[in-house]
Amino acid sequence: MGKESSKDTVPVTQWLNRMVSEPYYLFHFLTFFSYFVVRSSATQILAPHLTHHLLRREIQTLLVFAILAFIKGIKEETWEAFIADVLFLAKICLFLLAFTMDRRLAVWYILVFLVIHMLTQQPPFQGLGTSSKLTPLQLESLLTEGTTTRLWLVEFRSSYSPACIRSSQQFPELSITYSSKNLSFGIVDLGLFPNAAERFGISLSGSMGQLPTFILFENAAEVARFPELDFEAAYFHPKITKGLLSRHFELDRHLLEYVSGK
Repeated sequence: MGKESSKDTVPVTQWLNRMVSEPYYLFHFLTFFSYFVVRSSATQILAPHLTHHLLRREIQTLLVFAILAFIKGIKEETWEAFIADVLFLAKICLFLLAFTMDRRLAVWYILVFLVIHMLTQQPPFQGLGTSSKLTPLQLESLLTEGTTTRLWLVEFRSSYSPACIRSSQQFPELSITYSSKNLSFGIVDLGLFPNAAERFGISLSGSMGQLPTFILFENAAEVARFPELDFEAAYFHPKITKGLLSRHFELDRHLLEYVSGK
């Protein structure tokens, strides 16, 4: 069975609507569009040979950007990750073209993108699948009361973490496939409840690479987590995918045990 891309599950019209409604996307679009305005004005000022040089550089940059974006489109599983990669590539291309035109223009674009970064952030995937948003107290209650499912797989994320945003579609879609009366899925936002991080042994420091963290609980006891507590290799764990999480937590086995009545 071939790998189905998560990008195929999100309607293109939904992304177009978000492009014009989310400040993060809107500000980026306006900044990129401003280049065409500047370019049009520069054509009337630059010498013919400089205009020709700039046009040649634009064609080269566009070709490289198209090739790299195509490669990223094949490799990435979610729209969040794909768009983050494409915007990063577009910023580099815009900087190079602006630098070719005028160094001061390149510095101006750097400042604009820094302001956008400080004021806005890329929105995460909005769907929850069959997972539930939980507060730390709700999670503690569900784990200790023992009146719900035997297994809980919980994602501890932060809405301010780029890594969490890039992978935010994986967990909800995983919950749709593997939720059962024996296994439930929950999401705890450590950006809203930072004090809970220490309780579950999670570092909020970006240098530790522990966001997001996934923990599997069985009868209130932790039985597995990803990434594991290996501080020497904090930044070298594999990219989060549905396949990786499924294998790491043996979700197929748990589903088969539920189906077979074990």
